[in-house]
Amino acid sequence: METMKSARKNDPEDVGSDLSEQIKAATKDSHVRAENTALMLDYQKGKITLPQYKLLLCSLYEIYRALEEELDRNASHPAVAPIYFPQELARLQTLERDLEHFFGSEWRQRVIVPAATVRYQERIRRIGAESPDLLVAHAYTRYLGDLSGGQVLGKITQRSLGLSSKDGLSFFSFPGISSPHRFKQLFRSHMNSIELTEGRREEMLREANTSFLLNIQVFDDLQKMLSITTTEAEDQSEGNAVKSNNMFPSLPSMQFTVGVCVALTTVGLGFYAL
Repeated sequence: METMKSARKNDPEDVGSDLSEQIKAATKDSHVRAENTALMLDYQKGKITLPQYKLLLCSLYEIYRALEEELDRNASHPAVAPIYFPQELARLQTLERDLEHFFGSEWRQRVIVPAATVRYQERIRRIGAESPDLLVAHAYTRYLGDLSGGQVLGKITQRSLGLSSKDGLSFFSFPGISSPHRFKQLFRSHMNSIELTEGRREEMLREANTSFLLNIQVFDDLQKMLSITTTEAEDQSEGNAVKSNNMFPSLPSMQFTVGVCVALTTVGLGFYAL
């Protein structure tokens, strides 16, 4: 039988002696890959466009809806409870405000996401039901990323889109956190106190890499979606068939109402300096 151990090891010489450090080390290559997708490279260069941002918000909404509903449902789980900070971290309502700002009151009928977002959301739903402790890996990569690079990307977004106010940028705001740096330290310390067997720790590291992989797939699919919609818009424009009030041309295979979609499972804006 495996013995239970704190996520903190005893040897300070070990690289990644804490669970948070282990995840950071184990996902280093995946982290670099996520940063170097075409979508993120455009973002970092300040080339994000309104269509890209709106598509990104749609996927973020579905991912956070799954993550936060599963965290809420498993809030008393011994592995989830230490990192459960809904008042400080929850993103769902901020995303709803941003979507309403850009899409209007009927935003739920206008949300579109790629297949990769559905797969990610389904993954979160599945581990929430079967292995709630693995939600820690997703919470870590998502929230700490948002508190790190996400803050920089918020400024890039406002500048790139030429927004005169913070309307539409609620996602990047954490009013319940006065110091992101100190809060990240608190989050890591709580995370490192979680009792895990060696086997479950390895599962956690694998799940963190899975979250990055799913995130990369979402980035790639979003880029493909944008290429498709741009091509269709150009074709329809030539035939005078584009509706001026529709942000994206119709994509029957990918468009659905958020409120009735099948349970969906990170697109991450901020996988930097975790």
